[in-house]
Amino acid sequence: LVVDVQERLHPAIHDGARVLEEVLRLVRVARLLGVPVFATEHAPQAIGPLLPGVAALTDRIFRKTHFDACGEAEFLPALPRERPDILVCGTEAHVCVLQTALGLRAAGRRVRVARDAIGSRRPASVAAALDRMGRHGIEAVTVEMAAFEWTRDAADPRFKDVLRLVK
Repeated sequence: LVVDVQERLHPAIHDGARVLEEVLRLVRVARLLGVPVFATEHAPQAIGPLLPGVAALTDRIFRKTHFDACGEAEFLPALPRERPDILVCGTEAHVCVLQTALGLRAAGRRVRVARDAIGSRRPASVAAALDRMGRHGIEAVTVEMAAFEWTRDAADPRFKDVLRLVK
């Protein structure tokens, strides 16, 4: 789940180019391995649409006004039941990423956050969000960890392509 990587918000994100690079790397690995990619757009009329590079790689975009995407009526029912694990990335870590991760956890999903693919305007906000999520049982992983966990086996014919994306 890519949270709110949007045109007018992104320039304000601390180290935003790196965050976007990691989000895109994660999404490309997911696409390669057949992992569904969903995204949210928070109040796009105010902060713009998803960045085009992200939007082009998603299966579905949910528009929202709630900071927690789970507050939107169509969001939770649209998530595949056969995939109880959800990996979250995006912005801002301490607002929509945090609240959505907590909402997904409360809804019974196993939630992980890609710590190198989240961002906020201030680094301290990212640290506080990761700390709080951890206290609620949400594991922090890296993009590379997720890529290898999804791949599982170096004998997978897609492994070399994943490796190219990771490196």
